Amino acid sequence: MQISEKYNPQETEQKWYNYWLENKYFHSEPNDKPPYTVVIPPPNVTGILHMGHMLNNTIQDVLVRRARMQGFNACWVPGTDHASIATEAKVVAKLKSEGVNKSDITREEFLKHAWEWTDKYGGTILEQLKKLGCSCDWDRTRFTMEPKLSQQVIKSFVDLYNKGLIYRGYRMVNWDPEAKTNISDEEVIFKEQNGKLYFLKYAIEGSEEFLSVATTRPETIFGDTAVCINPNDERYAHLKGKKVIVPIVNRVIPIIEDEYVDIEFGTGALKITPAHDINDYEIGQKHNLQMIDALDDDGNLNDHGLHYAGKNRFEVRKQIAKELEEKDLLLKAEDYVNKVGTSERTGAVIEPKVSVQWFLKMSEIAKPALDVVMDDEVKFYPEKFKNTYKHWMENIRDWNISRQLWWGQQIPAFYYGDGENDFVVAENIEEALELAKQKTNNDQLTKENLKQDEDALDTWFSSWLWPMSVFDGLLDPENKDINYYYPTSDLVTGPDIIFFWVARMIMAGLEYRKEVPFKNVYFTGIVRDKQRRKMSKSLGNSPDPLELMDKYGADGVRVGILLSSAAGNDLLFDEDLMLQGRNFMTKIWNAFRLINMWNHEDKPANETENQTIKWFENQLNKTIAEINDQFDKFRISDALHLIQKLVKDDFCGWYLEAIKPNYGEGISKEVYHNTIELFEELMKLLHPFMPFLTEELWQLISVRTAEEALVIAQQKKAGEFDEEIIRKFEFASEIISGVRNYRQTTKGVSPKDPVEVYTSTSEFPNESVIKKLSNVSEIHFGTKTDKPSFTFLVGATEISIPLSENLDLGEEKTKTEEELKYLKGFLISVDKKLSNEKFVANAKPEIVEVERKKQKDALDKIAILEEKLKSL
Repeated sequence: MQISEKYNPQETEQKWYNYWLENKYFHSEPNDKPPYTVVIPPPNVTGILHMGHMLNNTIQDVLVRRARMQGFNACWVPGTDHASIATEAKVVAKLKSEGVNKSDITREEFLKHAWEWTDKYGGTILEQLKKLGCSCDWDRTRFTMEPKLSQQVIKSFVDLYNKGLIYRGYRMVNWDPEAKTNISDEEVIFKEQNGKLYFLKYAIEGSEEFLSVATTRPETIFGDTAVCINPNDERYAHLKGKKVIVPIVNRVIPIIEDEYVDIEFGTGALKITPAHDINDYEIGQKHNLQMIDALDDDGNLNDHGLHYAGKNRFEVRKQIAKELEEKDLLLKAEDYVNKVGTSERTGAVIEPKVSVQWFLKMSEIAKPALDVVMDDEVKFYPEKFKNTYKHWMENIRDWNISRQLWWGQQIPAFYYGDGENDFVVAENIEEALELAKQKTNNDQLTKENLKQDEDALDTWFSSWLWPMSVFDGLLDPENKDINYYYPTSDLVTGPDIIFFWVARMIMAGLEYRKEVPFKNVYFTGIVRDKQRRKMSKSLGNSPDPLELMDKYGADGVRVGILLSSAAGNDLLFDEDLMLQGRNFMTKIWNAFRLINMWNHEDKPANETENQTIKWFENQLNKTIAEINDQFDKFRISDALHLIQKLVKDDFCGWYLEAIKPNYGEGISKEVYHNTIELFEELMKLLHPFMPFLTEELWQLISVRTAEEALVIAQQKKAGEFDEEIIRKFEFASEIISGVRNYRQTTKGVSPKDPVEVYTSTSEFPNESVIKKLSNVSEIHFGTKTDKPSFTFLVGATEISIPLSENLDLGEEKTKTEEELKYLKGFLISVDKKLSNEKFVANAKPEIVEVERKKQKDALDKIAILEEKLKSL
């Protein structure tokens, strides 16, 4: 069979992906096999592939492909998230570019544009995942805004409302002036910013005195309704019960007392603006203060801002500081660094704002969700994230689930009057009408009398149902899919959404199925550049994953990204790793080409071949057991390292070299078939990591039917192995390496020249392998040589090779003396450590043992080198 000299990923990847799809290998239906289910963390519908997706989805694909090859009915459900804020922002920007404002069109018209945008730009990322080789069941692709999933979201809202867990309340929220919606606490990113601390003069009413108040936000004075002092602050004891005048505004407000005020910070006097600060809001509630909202939804001053009305808050900050200074109302301004809340989605500085919102009570449903993680019913990998989870769950706040957006599931609350409680909650307007009639005792009500709440639900309120909703579990709780595939097996996600998504999915699963949604959660690290910066489009430090796949092949990129991804730790991206991945592909390809070139002969296997095959079969079984152990711990990078060593070092480096026929000879048919069988087992182990290359080689080895494709082949189970056989081969390989080292470090010795070996021991295991791979003509057991020799140790066994007659003995003597000098210096440092009683008493026993071994090895080597010097 003719095999091309080089492996070409561009030619093979699309070919095999199409083949897999045509044969529906990725599609799953409930059957008698045990299920292995993974649901994709749904990327934004308008998103494109970035390095974080590459890492996350490569890991998922490795797990899914491996499960499929281990006899599970593997089902990987793909899909996308409607991403309320991000998608709406894009649609608003597109309309604006066409001269249309969102406020000028109806909700229905806007949603028409949003669906057009989604249909045009949505789903690109799923097509890109196919290039990576992701073996998702594409027939099961879901979208969080599709009718059936939206129906389940609405159903859960109504259910939770009827259980008394959802309520409508007047609360302070995090307002994003750019997206024009509130966002949850978890979506606020605090960033350090350089600013100023302004010390303002608040005149004491009826006095020449003033009170100095420090603030970083002078533009909010228009909402001031009190100044607060600590009752224990003796500096202000004389001001208790008095009033002050707000600068510029000239409003008279009371001085109140509260121990919340930090006496040490600023001046110890705090201006209270209940509508613009969460802590001020709490104090305002406690002291029944008036609430004045001086900002509109765009972050501009409203009519309360007097002559600043209509101007942006940051512009006003600069201008008002100037006006305060001109009017002698600014005592001083100091440079100040503070943490400012920004929107995760738009980057806008968050404005605390009081408004009517919908909330989900969390304390009741959080407790069981905390217990299942603490009791390891849901296991976290790495385990350290349990503490993060525990801290958040024990300090949980009610979830603000409403958003002032149109793109998303519309809140199913229907208003029939202007009163605070003049509404009903129902899955549709027909049910709402019946409820409204009952509540009002008015049978004359019609649908026209009902007005649905304008707000949409938080995107996470749909994705928290994802492991159930993808199987329509809330619409039909007893359908065959939900009963077979749920709970899912493993979830692979980032630690940054442990609260947004992981915790909430666990809550929802327990609430609706009385079962956890998954058994294991594997948290990937964050992909960072060499400077440890998070990769992002805005920083321009993130390579295009598609370009990387074009350059190195999908398998090369998969291997490269996994080699650097230790469990749960951040991944420091380096393109050299992709090159390593590609080089590994080349190594495997060349190994098969080498095997394929050999002629097959009718002859029995020789001793060298039998010893090598026996060793490799044991080594394979041992490595499979180690790989399984690493997978059990979700140490996927370590599992790949083990496979890479088995293929590169053990198979290519030792096995193929040992069985390779001599020049002009062929290989025994028996050995060839054994070798192909072993190579096939390696392809099965490698397939989850490198699906394209391995399928190509698998199909080149032999003509296969669709039922015999590698993608559905079953991996070898870990068999028994003999540690002694492995140990003996390792001993032989060290001898071979020692002889090769002699050839490399000693001048005038050609690899073609056979050498004789003298040794203190009576026999070598795998003697024929040693002779073949190190070109040793004769081994003199239990014999010493008087000739000048190159000597080395393997364990306690001394091995000597008489030096070539062409060797410059003077140069060799100098080199030996230098090595002896270094070893003696090294021995002094080890002796010093071991003679230190404190070190021996306090260090761990295994560390002391390591130092003792160093001491013994150094003494043995010194003795050999001294003997060598004598012979020289």
